[in-house]
This record gives sequence, C-alpha cells and structure tokens, in this order.
Amino acid sequence: MGLDKFKNLILTARKDHDPDRPNRNPGDPKVHFDLSGYDILYWDPDDFEGFKIELQKRAKRRLENLASSVTANPSQWDKDWLLQQQSVALPGLLDVKKTPKPGFMELRFTLLSPRPDKSQRELSEAARDAQIETFGWPIGAVLNGNDEYRPRPSVDGIVVEVAAHDHLSYDYWALRRDGDFYLLQSLFEDQRESGSIYFNTRIVRVTEALQYCARLYKNLGVSDTTRVQVAIKHGGLKGRHIKASSGNWPALHLDLKQHATEDELYVEIAVPLGEIESNLPELVKELTAPLFMLFDFFEVPDQGYAYIVNNFIKGTVI
Repeated sequence: MGLDKFKNLILTARKDHDPDRPNRNPGDPKVHFDLSGYDILYWDPDDFEGFKIELQKRAKRRLENLASSVTANPSQWDKDWLLQQQSVALPGLLDVKKTPKPGFMELRFTLLSPRPDKSQRELSEAARDAQIETFGWPIGAVLNGNDEYRPRPSVDGIVVEVAAHDHLSYDYWALRRDGDFYLLQSLFEDQRESGSIYFNTRIVRVTEALQYCARLYKNLGVSDTTRVQVAIKHGGLKGRHIKASSGNWPALHLDLKQHATEDELYVEIAVPLGEIESNLPELVKELTAPLFMLFDFFEVPDQGYAYIVNNFIKGTVI
C-alpha cells in the first residue's frame, strides 16, 4: 500500500478482531498479521456514535497532513550546522576505530516549520525521556550517572560524545534548541565480528531511531501534524557481507558471497510526526531496503519487517 498510505487511507475493523484486546481467546477472529503494524481504528457495534466521532477526527487529520505536504518547504537541513557536527564526530570515530574507512551509521532529524525554541535543560530532559533501552545501548544515550559522558550544554543546544576505546565503540550526538538532531555512531556489528552487516540489527536500529524521533519531538511539544525529515547514512560498507546476527532465516537465501561494492548509502524521508509510530514497518523498509539492495539484490519480505519491527515495539530484539 506504500509509504504515504496514511495520507488518504484509514483502516477499520470490528472490535473483536483486535489481536491485542483483553481476554481474547486463541481461536477468536483477528486481522491478518501483515496488518499488525498499521494504525487500525476498531469499531464497537454497540457504540457507532463513538466510532463516527473518531473517524471524523482521523479524516480531518488526513486532510491537514495533505495540505501541509503541499505547502511545506521540501528541505530544511541546516548544512552549516551539520558540517559543524561532522567536523567533531568524524575525527572522533576515526580516532577510536583506527581505520581509514570505519563502519558507521549517521542519523539526522529536522522539522519543517513551526520549530520549537527550548532551553538546554529542556532538551536534556526531553532526550533522557525519549531513550529506548530495548536494544541495550540506546540511541541518544543520556548517561547522567557518568560525568564524563553526560550531556553538555553548548551555545545552541546539548552535545554528547562517548569514545569507548576499550570496546572500539564511538557515539556522538547533538540536539539543537530548534529541534535539529545529529548522531554518528559506530556499527554494533563491528563489536561482534568484522566485515559483516546484520540485516535484522539494521532493521532494529532504524526502528529504534524512528521511535526515538517520535518520542523526542513529542517531549518537546511538537504538533503531530508537523512534518519531520529523517535521513540515515550507512558507511564503511564496501566488502562487507550481509547476514543475520543470530537465528535461522532459510526463506531469505542468505549467501556469504553477497558483498557490498558501494561504501556509503544515504536515504531520506519526510513524514508527519503523528504518523511515525503507527507506520513503523513501512518507514523502516523505506530507510533500509536500499541498503540491503547493495548486497547483491538482497531483500527482506514485508512479513520479515513486520515481524522484527513489531517484536521490537513489544520489547524483544529479533
């Protein structure tokens, strides 16, 4: 149905088809598992008036999002600010990894107008509460108990740098008062083995990045209708082969000969803030499918995305 399906589509189902409803029995009817990542409006046959009110709200919201997508500036990146962050982060990554082409993930968020104007303390509190610790080391980590790695106020926001030389791990992120966010971190895969990309780990990390984005901006009071630009770059890819971190994935035909011949890939999307968490499997696919394609046309089926993403939402890393 595509990434922009929520611009003009509302899915509904009868209440007893909700797979997560309380007291549901195993044999009860339910919507197909492929739709479990969608924002479905469930209706109660005993409360059609409530269904009508909620349906009208969602229809109005879709129309507002359509209007904002037409009038919005297609790009709001502050390139000077991004270059400032890169000028600090990239040398830090190289110093820790001791290699001319280290593996990394670079993450960027920016907002189309209106933008917030928050103090450094407000930024630190919003970032702390947006952390998702399901994977372990969270994106946008706030280590208030460690003085060396806690957020530091800068002229225009807050900054964190964690250079763990003993683990060959690097993490840098910055959050500006107007909501601009930048992160550069080394690949988790390189702590396990060199020369690999784990497709399930990349799906998990991008899922976490999008969840973090949604939570961060909600904590900063950003409206659900505000459009967010999200960009992810993966680097240090050339020569790596693609595999799973663990488990058996026979349907995906993994082959250790599936190497990347390109070294970097940049992917960018724009989406209303309020649609991120209800549209996670499709957004994650938009951001990761081009990366996987570099590995000799490797693809993850939609069911695979739904399985990994929805389990992560429930607190399980696949």
